[in-house]
Amino acid sequence: MVQATAPLSPVVQAEALTKIFRDFWHRPKVRAVNGVDFEVMPGKIFGLLGPNGSGKSTILKMILGLLVPTGGSLRVFGLSPRHVRSKERIGYLPEESSLYPYLTAEEILYFYAGLFDLSRSERRARIDQLLAMVGLSHARRRQVGEFSKGMLRRIGLAQALINDPDLVVLDEPTSGLDPVGCRQVKDLILTLARRGKTVLLSSHLLADMEDICDRVAILCDGAIIVQGAVRDLLERRESYRLVFPVLAPDLLDKVLASLQHDTGVTPDVDHPKRTLEEFFLNAVERARQQAPTYTGVAPTSGVADYLFQKSAEDAAEKERHE
Repeated sequence: MVQATAPLSPVVQAEALTKIFRDFWHRPKVRAVNGVDFEVMPGKIFGLLGPNGSGKSTILKMILGLLVPTGGSLRVFGLSPRHVRSKERIGYLPEESSLYPYLTAEEILYFYAGLFDLSRSERRARIDQLLAMVGLSHARRRQVGEFSKGMLRRIGLAQALINDPDLVVLDEPTSGLDPVGCRQVKDLILTLARRGKTVLLSSHLLADMEDICDRVAILCDGAIIVQGAVRDLLERRESYRLVFPVLAPDLLDKVLASLQHDTGVTPDVDHPKRTLEEFFLNAVERARQQAPTYTGVAPTSGVADYLFQKSAEDAAEKERHE
């Protein structure tokens, strides 16, 4: 007899979540988050979208236990966000990476690894893997005060993964990155999700979210106005697109005439386009193959080995035993 698999529990579950900031006399000043409901499932990438001041960062800070909700309920791994057992399973990249400028990249990661009581050998192994993953192995002994903003974001991302978290919370993860860095970070996020990690991120860069998110919630003035699967939200089902290889002009005319005869509609014809991002990445890759000298960020080397150890099934099993 085949045993039914138990449904997975949400990693993050918010119901009527509300946050009101008050003034010195405790009078309501700003309703930053206004009764939002959403769930983030294991192994998925969930995006919070919205203009500046829409409540994205406030929601993330409540999930991290840095702010206390005014109303509603919020659970992370089935626990209060302020519970130590939920916090130890989270990695966080803030919107602004505030790192001590006189420490080297290696020392920064060594410090954060110590906060999670990792052994000396495990710290060294993870630091080596993370620096290679973010393309900064060659700059490991440079003080981070000398880094560009893009390099600081990479160190911040490495710091967020040092504890092998089950939930990765990223606030504007591609801020300050060039197109190559943006693509590398997006590929990394996709790989983390395939390896069973749950990713919750916020951004106002819509193209980045479209590329990687399974589901998104769009906020405006503290409320969720739309949420759903990205594909369901973006597909225009009132029309179809057909893609053909290159056709001889006379054959193309016959195809178009046949379609017009059968449908009564003259179809639009154009050539598929690459995105500017694709064109830029290809051009940079060709240039680096001809002269592979790196003055800033080197090419990344995949995902750190220790981040491959968990799958969605492993995380669910761990959750059932806790």
